[in-house]
Amino acid sequence: MTEVDVFISNYTLVDPEIYQLWVEGHTASEAVAILNEKGLGVETGAPLELIASDLQEQLAFQIDPHTRLLLIEKYYEFDDEVIRELLGKKLSSKNRKDLDEVAEKTGKPLKSCRRQFDNVKRVFKTVEEMPGSIVENIKNNFYLPDELATKYACIVFITCIRFETSKKKLQHLSFNSWKMCCEAIMEQWTYNMIGPEYYDTEMDKEFLLELRELKVLLDREKDHKHFCCVCLKPKLLQRNYVDLDANFRLYTRAILTLATNLHKSRDMKNLFVDLAQILEYFKQGNWTIHDLELFLLAYGQCASEIDIIRTDSIL
Repeated sequence: MTEVDVFISNYTLVDPEIYQLWVEGHTASEAVAILNEKGLGVETGAPLELIASDLQEQLAFQIDPHTRLLLIEKYYEFDDEVIRELLGKKLSSKNRKDLDEVAEKTGKPLKSCRRQFDNVKRVFKTVEEMPGSIVENIKNNFYLPDELATKYACIVFITCIRFETSKKKLQHLSFNSWKMCCEAIMEQWTYNMIGPEYYDTEMDKEFLLELRELKVLLDREKDHKHFCCVCLKPKLLQRNYVDLDANFRLYTRAILTLATNLHKSRDMKNLFVDLAQILEYFKQGNWTIHDLELFLLAYGQCASEIDIIRTDSIL
């Protein structure tokens, strides 16, 4: 007597929990053990052998649109801590072979780390030379939801600009911190124009070159400091105001040196290293985040009050 397994359905049903275990890189036996701990066998009455056989087979099924989108999204989701380890690294075969270190450091299965590496590489290779919005290009080519597409867009952007990400002073930055910074840069410093000649992965060169004109603030440092101190004296903590009065030259020269050199690819690459150094100055002065935000806002506003800038529309 021959036994035949028969499956009849228009669309297959996908268990999101089991699929998630596979995406995370668990083997069939590991997944069965996890499901068993959660009591799946008790709830369904299915023996462990049946659950295992369901996980071990690779079959082709017809899938409804909703489930298809679920599978795609889950497959392309990533762990922020894994991607943080990959930021700034070349997406080469050599680095793929070295993912053991990433898996050990993050506590994620090696199989999952490889999936995430391959996904990042696949997305990057597909959209790196496409004109227009990175986010839209990723959504159109990979059918990813907005939030996930935006995350991948930031990874692509960091890789294209080749930002330095691995220096010791940057290690504390989480992926979410990088994402927030890159979203601001992509919004403010790239062309943001429609046309085949405009790329979301390219900085607005004309804007960066214009920033060199801000060197005039060095010649009007005394006026700039005066306006800033008058504006901030009633707002800052006393210790932070005293520090500003004593170290304004250090702060303004660091800021202007960074800004006026961003047109150089090397300086753009080291943007976050230089920002970390500027922040270190304020940390040494025991500034609070709130007072630092007040200072940076006033720094720009007060610069616009200096006559040489106020009378020049470009500046």
